Amino acid sequence: MTRSLRGALLILACSASAIAAAQAPAVRPVDIPAGDLVAALDTLARQSGAQFIYQADQLRGLRTAGVRGTLSTDEALRRLLVGTGFTMQHDESGAVVIVKAARQAPPPAAAPASSGSAEPDPQQATRLDEVQVTGSRIPRVQVEGPAPVTVVTAQEIKAAGFASVPDVMRAITQNSGETQSQQSSSGADFSPGAEEVDLRGLGPNHTLVLVNGRRIADFPLPFKGRSNFTDISNIPIGMIDRIEVLTGSASAVYGSDAISGVVNFILKDHADGTTIDLRYGDTTRGGGASTKLNFSTGFSQGDFNLVFGAELIDQKPLWAYDRKIQDSTADAPTERSQVPRRTFLNGDWNDDYIDPGQATCDALGYLNGGTTVYANRPRYGNFCGSAESIGYGTILSQRRGINTYTSANLKINDSMSWFGDMQLGWSKVELFRDVEQWNYQAPDGNEDGYFYNAHSGGIENWYRQFTPEEMGGLGRGMIENTQKTFSLTTGVKGTFGQAWDYEASLSHSQYKATISWPQTVAAKANDLYLGPQLGVDPDSGLPIFDADPIRLYTPLTRAEYDAITARTNYHPESRSDTLAFTLTNTALFNLPAGPAGFAGVVEFGNQAYDLNPDPLATQYYYYSWKDSDGHGSRNRWATAGELRLPLLESLNLSLAGRYDQYRFSGHKTGKLTYSTGLEWRPLDTLLLRGSYGTAFRAPDLHYVYAGIGNDETSGNDYYRCRTEEPDVDITDCDYSDEGLIRTRQGNRDLDSETSTSWTGGFVWSPTPNLDLSVDYFNIRMKNQVQDLSTDRILQLEASCRIGSDASGNPVDANSPSCLDAISRVNRYPADSAVDPGGLYGIYVNPINVANERTSGIDASAHYKLETAIGTFRLAGNYTWTRNHLFQQYPGDPTLDELAVNSGFDIPREKTSASVSWERKAWSATLFGTRLGRLPNSDSYDQIVDTEAGEPAWVHATYRYNATLQYKFSDHAQLSLAVDNLFDKMPPRDPSYTAYPYYDISWFDAAGRSYYVQFTYKFGGSAL
Repeated sequence: MTRSLRGALLILACSASAIAAAQAPAVRPVDIPAGDLVAALDTLARQSGAQFIYQADQLRGLRTAGVRGTLSTDEALRRLLVGTGFTMQHDESGAVVIVKAARQAPPPAAAPASSGSAEPDPQQATRLDEVQVTGSRIPRVQVEGPAPVTVVTAQEIKAAGFASVPDVMRAITQNSGETQSQQSSSGADFSPGAEEVDLRGLGPNHTLVLVNGRRIADFPLPFKGRSNFTDISNIPIGMIDRIEVLTGSASAVYGSDAISGVVNFILKDHADGTTIDLRYGDTTRGGGASTKLNFSTGFSQGDFNLVFGAELIDQKPLWAYDRKIQDSTADAPTERSQVPRRTFLNGDWNDDYIDPGQATCDALGYLNGGTTVYANRPRYGNFCGSAESIGYGTILSQRRGINTYTSANLKINDSMSWFGDMQLGWSKVELFRDVEQWNYQAPDGNEDGYFYNAHSGGIENWYRQFTPEEMGGLGRGMIENTQKTFSLTTGVKGTFGQAWDYEASLSHSQYKATISWPQTVAAKANDLYLGPQLGVDPDSGLPIFDADPIRLYTPLTRAEYDAITARTNYHPESRSDTLAFTLTNTALFNLPAGPAGFAGVVEFGNQAYDLNPDPLATQYYYYSWKDSDGHGSRNRWATAGELRLPLLESLNLSLAGRYDQYRFSGHKTGKLTYSTGLEWRPLDTLLLRGSYGTAFRAPDLHYVYAGIGNDETSGNDYYRCRTEEPDVDITDCDYSDEGLIRTRQGNRDLDSETSTSWTGGFVWSPTPNLDLSVDYFNIRMKNQVQDLSTDRILQLEASCRIGSDASGNPVDANSPSCLDAISRVNRYPADSAVDPGGLYGIYVNPINVANERTSGIDASAHYKLETAIGTFRLAGNYTWTRNHLFQQYPGDPTLDELAVNSGFDIPREKTSASVSWERKAWSATLFGTRLGRLPNSDSYDQIVDTEAGEPAWVHATYRYNATLQYKFSDHAQLSLAVDNLFDKMPPRDPSYTAYPYYDISWFDAAGRSYYVQFTYKFGGSAL
């Protein structure tokens, strides 16, 4: 807490030293040449510091006669809009909204260009079709489009108290999928430090993530070792201007692969002064302190403009042992799961523990911080272990880094300008998953651990979990990920003819990392503990060692630990390159209700990835770690067109089509996709809307190019259960839940996934201060790529070997499907001394097989109330999922992912709401979220007995953030934010017996956090 107080006092001291600042002038020189209206608005926004809100697709292609003179922002904007058919409206809140005028006039021809000192920044190639008007008197009915879009602005991010981009996305009600948290074991193994977004719960790989409307490189390692995805943890929150979220297919605008939706992070692209923003945060329970510094500035000289921003972050780790809820096995919900961890263990052939004796464990008591004891596991026996050693992991990762963003543009002549933007980032993430472990691993990778010990004359199985004292401290066991990201976009933009605008751009994005995991070297550890192999026991078939148990119970010296451990280093990288050419024309032809707008695009792209693993990691070199390689690339090209047709004064129709083709490894896949939208405004206060779209997605690169790799799983041996225990239920069979080595490889014959999506709803603004919206969504995905099911292969293998299925129907053992299933299952030889005829391994690969669909309702509301004590604003968002159905194989039963025992972990409901207050220099916000009930651990494991009335759910949870802001002047502001205001811990689940005893996909134990933030702006307009 001393450091916390010191950090808070530092920021308070900074704020006290900057009370006064220059005020923005009422008028300023403005010189914007004739040309594209959207570009002109961007230029005016940059020069004035104002923010304009408009529906981008309505303004696309419109031209302005330009403006010159010493003018106020309002007057300059009014002149820019003359003759465009649009006008502006705003209120005292400062929101300026551009809407259609009562009668729309045709767009004017370009006026003679005038010289100017500023040219618009044309870097934003894509905008969504809706904006959110918070606290404005302009009805949302006038600015929303045919498809619902959620927009979160920088001001709302700050007011809600969000500390990172993943925090923001978790609060989005449409983001309903189960993703990896910072303490996820699969995340630590497969994608350490990365975080995802999963719209509609259809998988992170089905959400298209853009930055400034451009694609960025995937995280270079696959999600859960399977599919490619985009990492959002590196996107700097302090540099975000707004986040736009469109759910459902949006093929023509963004690409055919936007199956569940698009998340577009728009970075700040103008700076009329220099802004410094310093934030310090900590948790009230201790641990996880953070410091973040944001800096932005810009300048203009002649026809050249440049904006630069940087964000530096220093996030300290939060360790599990710092939270009482998960610092010991004593926190587990059942007596059986409260048994201490086994630091030293010797077992026999029957898995009974060989008693080390009280004295042996007492001599080891100083290990694990003095918590190692003589312990007992009921029905197994005694061992030396520690209850507290479970708490060595990190809840929040350590992260240090810097991200920069530069945007520039140069006017070449009156009809052409150059633009470019660059993002450059470096960060180092460190997290701790667990201490290193060892038991005997055979040269072929078998981890059963049994050996014949000539010293004792019996079969034994030794096991060790190494301690911080042996390691030289937990810091030496960190997983380390050093990330380097780079994105560059450059191009030209301009006009030709009377009404045509064009943009040609080249984008490059790359993500390189060096990832290092601590490992135990299997052969070296075997030799240290067991000595040389003396042969093979003829009775058991197990290797023979002469191993004195004293060696097992002797702690390692630092030199011994270093001798049997090493770091495996991967150098994965990914990239994405796109060449695009866009044409727009706002008056392609005329209809009775007005001109029809057109936009067309042609794209060429290439995408590649390379895991670059440690070559030793693809062998049985490290203990319990045999990974796969993977590398490949693909080319794509696409062409698309959009039409916006004003059928009536109150009725607009949008039509779009797109064709994409991908080529990889001698294969090609392509498809025509389309979308349409309808907007009807029967009243000025009511918008009725609907949209329909199709999408297709080429298979992920890692699904195609993954090399051979292994992991551990389990499965039922249906063959032995049906032949040796035919009258026993499968759950009670002695051969159920057998351990397996699963071998996996990519599939270059995969086809594309396809989907359809439609929405329908309304936006109603009965008063200038109130608006409501309700939209229905429906997404259907077919041909989804999934790995072959281990259980299904084992069932088919049993039926093929027996000659009939479980119902007695004949099965042809020589059919192609049977030959394939039998070849995929590896068994011990019938004459093996170890488990003769038993399961050993299984081979799987991804195939196009699954169907998934989901539907539900999104609702939102905004209300503004003026009172004598200030202005109040209320906002709410709600998502209710009607169904989420999944069918893995044709003919399989359709699973309801929201039902009891579904094996899925998604909520039916998510809600967010806020109430804010503003009066003069003060403002405050209370932001809350409600996460609907989730399945408990037993339901996730599909073992709840509903007939017996066993509980299946974890109750709904509520979390609140609060912020308070004070403006010393127009250029200095102090903010205090408190996240998790009431210091709530994860909900208790009596069935969650696995560490950390709660659902880490949705919760963590950080508790209440506070942040003190000081913002100061040198020059320019007001904050």
